[in-house]
Amino acid sequence: MDEHPPSRSWLDRIAQILQSEPKDRADIVDILKTAQNNSLINHDVLSMLEGVLQIAEMQVRDIMIPRPQMVVIEQDMALDEILSIVIDSAHSRFPVIGDDRDDLEGILLAKDLLPALLEQATGEGNGRFLVKEVLRPAVIVPESKRLDVLLKDFRVNRNHMAIVVDEYGGVAGLVTIEDVLEQIVGEIEDEHDFDDDDDAIKAHGDNEYVVKARTPIDEFNEYFKVNLSDEEFDTIGGLIIQAFGHLPIKDEQVTLDKFEFTVLSADTRRVRLVRMKLLPEDSEEPESL
Repeated sequence: MDEHPPSRSWLDRIAQILQSEPKDRADIVDILKTAQNNSLINHDVLSMLEGVLQIAEMQVRDIMIPRPQMVVIEQDMALDEILSIVIDSAHSRFPVIGDDRDDLEGILLAKDLLPALLEQATGEGNGRFLVKEVLRPAVIVPESKRLDVLLKDFRVNRNHMAIVVDEYGGVAGLVTIEDVLEQIVGEIEDEHDFDDDDDAIKAHGDNEYVVKARTPIDEFNEYFKVNLSDEEFDTIGGLIIQAFGHLPIKDEQVTLDKFEFTVLSADTRRVRLVRMKLLPEDSEEPESL
């Protein structure tokens, strides 16, 4: 007989800990932290489990992309105009609207443009493209829908995007499955991002750099031998948002001192990554910070 029975999985051991009958979410979190302290789970697993608990208390309105920041396609746009938006935004799904953003016609998947592009390249077809012919039905959800319920709906129905409406039926924003998953696993990096272990400032060609928005201002100042103010903010992202006067979206630009910043990545809560270009010394002086 085996003298060494197989060790229990960490899930079995956590189940034993949970037999203490937690009374609320805070008790569960405390138990999970104890499990981490006892090396039953690591920090990443703890963070994800906390995220799972958190989404049960959150609503769609807490994470949705607000209506003004939605990247949309107008139903009467020509194919070239649509392609320009698809390429610039790098998104894969787009709400298609009629007269205004409350007039929702459906959802366009970027991959559904491929047949039209093939026809254009080969000269086949009649050269006439109507976006309404390739639209998918839009999923509509209320602002008050719980995130755990939304995630289940996304999985069951194999949807990736939903349009959020307010109590009056007007479009309030949109939400994607990635937005929900980020509440559990943290930020899902895009092609512009670089690892936490990498430098916060990376050169990308002559006088161009990619900069993490959380880069401390004093680190930025030391790197470029400048003196941007750190009296009100600690990070470059804070200075950029102050200069815009609002939370910017992808591709918005602003000039600070001798630097031109272009937003590469941002969500509904913060700027994440920017491209920075050094301006010529004789360029027009911007307003002082």
